[in-house]
Amino acid sequence: MKKGIHPKFYTDAKVICACGNTFITGSTKKVIRTDVCSACHPFFTGEQRIVDTAGQVERFMRKVERAEEIAKARKEREEEKAAEESQTES
Repeated sequence: MKKGIHPKFYTDAKVICACGNTFITGSTKKVIRTDVCSACHPFFTGEQRIVDTAGQVERFMRKVERAEEIAKARKEREEEKAAEESQTES
């Protein structure tokens, strides 16, 4: 292996889940935070529960709405600017 091009590897990296479970693994990061782990994932626990994605969807929809507002405002500014330029040319 070439020296100096590889990231530092931590054999004692700590993984912290949102459910409170922690475990040690190997990684290039010292601490890893995750939303779902084997202690709380429905596949491993056998429970039927919905993973919270509603917040992510709502956040995405707000971003889309904001982008549409910005595009609309930009178009209105361009139209106003074009109208002003046509009036000054006359």
